[in-house]
Amino acid sequence: MSDDDDTGSETSPPPTVAVGVETLRLQRKQPAAAAVAALVVRDVLLWRRIHVSILVLVVATATWVALQLYQYNAVQVGSWAAMFLFTLIFVWGNIHRLLKIEGPDVSGMEISERRAAEMAHGIREWIEEGIRWLFRVGAEREWSVFGATVAALGLLSWIATRFDLLTLVYMGVVLGMTVPAIYVKHENKIIEYGMRSRIQSKKYYDLSKGVLRRIRSKVAAGKKHKKIE
Repeated sequence: MSDDDDTGSETSPPPTVAVGVETLRLQRKQPAAAAVAALVVRDVLLWRRIHVSILVLVVATATWVALQLYQYNAVQVGSWAAMFLFTLIFVWGNIHRLLKIEGPDVSGMEISERRAAEMAHGIREWIEEGIRWLFRVGAEREWSVFGATVAALGLLSWIATRFDLLTLVYMGVVLGMTVPAIYVKHENKIIEYGMRSRIQSKKYYDLSKGVLRRIRSKVAAGKKHKKIE
């Protein structure tokens, strides 16, 4: 009997080791789940899952039409969504407690230190790329990029003054469901058109620069002639 007890004690790991193994297992699952979610989002945006993409557009359109018909605003919708979420969690937790059911396992929702570091690194890269893009547009004197940026910001300002937040969100959903798919389908043509536009704008820039240089030289020559007289 003692041999059986010794064998059982040797095969069963300590509680701390079991918890550590479970934590490592969950941490390994998190990157895999994030990768799967990213693939699903990409497939939906690129219309590789046509039924899901159509469902997203239909739900977004129906929601926007209903909110516009009943004149609801973003604050009301956000408040109702928060109320529904908190009520659902409250009822769910009380049912588990009354039925003496073991509480739900929320360990999979925890963010590990490695995942948090990866998110922070990604956010830092986005910020650095945005700063580099800002200086590239403002300092490298590419008229096409500068003009497109100013035009896009002006269009965004004009749209924001004429539409409410819910409409802007709906427009963002529609653009997000259409622009990536169109770009992927016509990527080569869009890149070719962008290169042609950049070359053409560079020609205009060089031409205007030469004209300004000649005007400046003429003005300087006129000033020298007046000083001599």
